[in-house]
Amino acid sequence: MELVEAIKSRKSIRGYKPTPVPKEILTEILEIARFAPSGLNTQPWEFTVLGGKVLEELKQAIQDQFYAKTEPRPDFPIHMLTGTYRARQVELGIALYQLMGIAREDREKRDQWMLKMLRAFEAPNVIIVSMDEEASSDMSIFSMGAISQTIALLAVNYGLGTCMESVLAYYPDIVRRIADIPESKKLVIGIAIGYPDWDFPANKVQATREPLGSLVAWRGV
Repeated sequence: MELVEAIKSRKSIRGYKPTPVPKEILTEILEIARFAPSGLNTQPWEFTVLGGKVLEELKQAIQDQFYAKTEPRPDFPIHMLTGTYRARQVELGIALYQLMGIAREDREKRDQWMLKMLRAFEAPNVIIVSMDEEASSDMSIFSMGAISQTIALLAVNYGLGTCMESVLAYYPDIVRRIADIPESKKLVIGIAIGYPDWDFPANKVQATREPLGSLVAWRGV
């Protein structure tokens, strides 16, 4: 698939077929993704690829935290959105709820949707992106965004879908224990990855994008 087409067609996938992604394909994706840009060529990223019994154990453990109403304690603070940014978040949420038939006042269905999100939308594989404590900096955050975007675009090339989920790093101690990730590693994001189930209603959502005119200022051009 051509790059421009991949960029335009990539979207967050929230429903997957149960078929695991072959290890060979996951390896190829990460092998190529290594060429993503990073600040000062620090390449701070590290990956832990989960599947099978290990991923199911993690999903169950996170589900237990949800039912126990355990407060999330991610390695990076959770920032609540406000203003325009909150409005965009709400717009997407309304679109998803409408597709899934979830009424705003239906607390049970909303909790079920949250649980599905915490379970990586039942994706057959998850890539945990982490970095060493020593590498933590403003440039490292840029680098993590670059590598995550590169993985997502490469996935499209292989007929796969992804969803970048900060919630998969909400309980880092549990993830580190189950996935055997050293304590010195900070969890940045979890990327659900698998073959999209295009019949799943939420996969029909198309997030809006701001017009270029409201984003660009031209000076001397």
